Amino acid sequence: MNRAGLAGWVFAAPALTVIGLFFALPVLAAFALSLTDYDIYALADPDNLRFVGLDNYLALLHRPLFWQALGNTLYFVIVGVPLSIAVSLAAALLLNSRLAIARPLFRTALFAPVVTTVVAVAVIWRYLFHTRYGLVNWGLSSFGIDPVDWLGSPQWAMPTIILFAVWKNFGYNMIIFVAGLQAIPEELYEAARIDGASPARQFWHVTLPMLGPVLLMVAILTLSGYFQLFAEPYVMTQGGPLQSTVSVLYLMYEDGFKWWNLGTASAVAFVLFALMATTTSALLWLARRRGME
Repeated sequence: MNRAGLAGWVFAAPALTVIGLFFALPVLAAFALSLTDYDIYALADPDNLRFVGLDNYLALLHRPLFWQALGNTLYFVIVGVPLSIAVSLAAALLLNSRLAIARPLFRTALFAPVVTTVVAVAVIWRYLFHTRYGLVNWGLSSFGIDPVDWLGSPQWAMPTIILFAVWKNFGYNMIIFVAGLQAIPEELYEAARIDGASPARQFWHVTLPMLGPVLLMVAILTLSGYFQLFAEPYVMTQGGPLQSTVSVLYLMYEDGFKWWNLGTASAVAFVLFALMATTTSALLWLARRRGME
């Protein structure tokens, strides 16, 4: 190894050490746990620990609650991710418009939900969507609509959580989209207007193609975050009603820290990781096919 290469490894060593200690080592330990029946009995006496191989993973395939949690998570992702991206892009377009006034004020106001505490805001949303005393049902009653049990109905609980998650997170993607919009050369829009393109055609043929890499990054970030749904159902519904808001991560939490089945919880974590990796890889493959990178 030459001196330049050695110097590079010396400078990278502190960062690599931190990554190894606080990321690689815990991941390997969690994978090892997923191959055992590590539970509260093993916590009391390590002699109770047994190697079970892939039994934890196979048991998940025969567990109805796991499939329900997976379905709930996919529902949240399939509906929430496109909605969040659409709202973020719409807000960014409004902020980037020539007609927009007080941009710093509105940019701060729209970004504010991102930096608020999830638990505190979720508690407020619980009161807003309260069946009897919530402002949402009070507003609906003004139009003669009967109160809706937003968080107590299996039909409405997950859509309510999706709305909360979109409101909470869209400001982050909005800032990214604003940066992407400001990087688009104005000459492209001028050329499109000279050719007689309407604002809709300018958006479809200029804005969206130029935002391709930004859209890809936002989609990956949003997918990764929405697959890790936990805090919202934990605070707002505790996984109910009828387990309609139990997510994969929520199931992992209950297995690991409520029932102390750490081996099963680790297996759930790695299944979720495999699902996220597969989805992200498919999205990257599709982006390459369409030349969005």
